[in-house]
Amino acid sequence: MASSPMASSTQSPRPNLAFRRLRGQRSPGEFAAAVRRAAREIGERVSCDARYVGRVEAGEIRCPNYAYERVFLHMFPGRTLTDLGFAPRALVRGRGVRAEPDLPPVHRPAESGTTSRPPTMPPTMPPITIHPPPTTIHLYESHPSGSDPRACDPYAVQTHEESDVQRRAFMTGSTATVAAALGPIGLTLGGPAEAAALQGRRIGDAEACAVEAAVRAIRLLDDRHGAAGLYRRAAAPLRTAYTLLDAGTTTRQSTSDRLYAGAGELAISVGWLAHDSGRFDDARSHYAEALATARVSSNAALEAHAFCNTAFLARDAGRPRESVRAAQAATHAARRLGSHRLLSLIALREAGGWAGLGDRSNCEQALARAHALFDRGATDADPEWMTFFGAAELAGLEAQCWSALGEWARAAGHARRAADIAWAQTPQFTRNIALYTAELADDLARAGRPDEAATAGLRVLALLGEVQSTRIQSMLATTARVLLPHRSSAEVSEFLEGHACLPRAV
Repeated sequence: MASSPMASSTQSPRPNLAFRRLRGQRSPGEFAAAVRRAAREIGERVSCDARYVGRVEAGEIRCPNYAYERVFLHMFPGRTLTDLGFAPRALVRGRGVRAEPDLPPVHRPAESGTTSRPPTMPPTMPPITIHPPPTTIHLYESHPSGSDPRACDPYAVQTHEESDVQRRAFMTGSTATVAAALGPIGLTLGGPAEAAALQGRRIGDAEACAVEAAVRAIRLLDDRHGAAGLYRRAAAPLRTAYTLLDAGTTTRQSTSDRLYAGAGELAISVGWLAHDSGRFDDARSHYAEALATARVSSNAALEAHAFCNTAFLARDAGRPRESVRAAQAATHAARRLGSHRLLSLIALREAGGWAGLGDRSNCEQALARAHALFDRGATDADPEWMTFFGAAELAGLEAQCWSALGEWARAAGHARRAADIAWAQTPQFTRNIALYTAELADDLARAGRPDEAATAGLRVLALLGEVQSTRIQSMLATTARVLLPHRSSAEVSEFLEGHACLPRAV
């Protein structure tokens, strides 16, 4: 979420002494040059300079973005982010919060690869209740203030057992187990009635932090598991967030900005869950709500995000001209934000719209612009919600463009690259891996390579135990129909049998 800058706190971040030791006798400028060289060795582009190195060593950057992570792990093989002095990525999705000096380390529970029987869940679960964090919070790594991850972090109180419950919950997909998964990680904004009870009272940092924690929790779960089974549960915190906006007055303008930005980002997150679940009308409504919030609060970053998602939705809903217009509006809003990667993603959204219109020339121009912007590298201005956007997503979205233009073989090449990069670099984004592989299966099937398509489809089926995405299931259903005439092939027959055993989406 892109939030308004906060006033400085007197709390200082904890210096990253481990990273400082790794720099050794090199000056910050010399070390930054080494980082850029290492990035080029692995095909990354990072705008590292002495100031960035200084911010890392000062503890201002608690967890680097994925591009920097890949570069640092390449420079120091065998080490983890924790070894380099960074906080675990699960502490926040994207930008890390600043840990207080006296806080114990927070460890993300390791995912178990076992298939032990899930514990018995009660038939009903109590509704998610919001209990705002007990302490005052001041925001994230990108701002000069400190914050308390124990109050704001959706993972801070998560135990190993709770992590296992979360994983199993999405394998079963039931309402009760999804509620059990959401509860322990801090998706706890309370109900609209509780928020309405604050009518006329001061709304402060604790409430703003609760909204921000809900956004992070939803994004983390979607990265891992997809939207189906999560959408209906996530709608309740959204209603509460807007009730908070209506119920009380804020103590400072900065707090009001955070609440508006948080509510808008929450609307976009819930809209995306509806989008990915095939509920296009619901998604359109949520994106429109986010856009209205952006306009009311004069938040250009939120406006760009809302238009970007609207462009994606319009393309999927069969309204390519609207997709182009929304992407162009997103570009206009994003130009003054300083994020090349954001502009690259928006260019890809525009390319998708042009492809839907069958306009190859404009599609190719938008794709070229997307690549040029992407190659400028990541910057500190990149929004937090864009942690998913790397080389894999770039290739995946380009694959969708060529698929829409009917160039199946070319689309398959990009989809294969997207899946390979995602497996190697961002294995935690399970949903995206499944999506790229499903795109590959469909493109191969249409390109007349049924056996390869079936093999890719089987890989997707293996991931559907933990990924619940109506979009992906729909893509597999289409692939199965295309492959049906080739069912005499052993690979195709195995895929078709596996697909037939899938539970039908509701």
